[in-house]
Amino acid sequence: MAEEDEPTGNTDAGTESGTTGYAPAEFERSTQRPDAGHQSGGFDAIMDIPVEISVEIGRTRMPISELIRLTPGSVVELERLAGEPLDVLANGRLVGRGEVVVMNDRYGMRLTEVVGSGSEDNS
Repeated sequence: MAEEDEPTGNTDAGTESGTTGYAPAEFERSTQRPDAGHQSGGFDAIMDIPVEISVEIGRTRMPISELIRLTPGSVVELERLAGEPLDVLANGRLVGRGEVVVMNDRYGMRLTEVVGSGSEDNS
C-alpha cells in the first residue's frame, strides 16, 4: 500500500504533502422541527411507560440486633407522627403527599399535595 493512501494521523494542514489524509465530515441540515409530529411537546412517546407508585407511611432505623428479635406481633415505632400526610413515590422519587382512604374494602390514597421537582429530597 502506498504511503500517501494511509492517514498520517497528523491533522496539521502544513504537512509536506499539504493533505492530512482525512476528509471533513459533512452533514445535511434538517428542516424538520424537533417536536414535529408530536403533540404536547413530545410527551406522547412516553405516556405508556409504566411507573411504580408507592405510598410510604414512615421509616425508622434500628440496629440489626433489634431487627433479628422482631417476631409476629412486634410493634415498630416509625418516625412519622399519626395524622401526618403520607409520602407518594413514583419509582422511588417523592412526587406528592396524601391521606389513606378505603375504597371497596381496599386501601387507597387521596392526593393532597403535589411536590415540585427540586423542592424536596427523598432521603
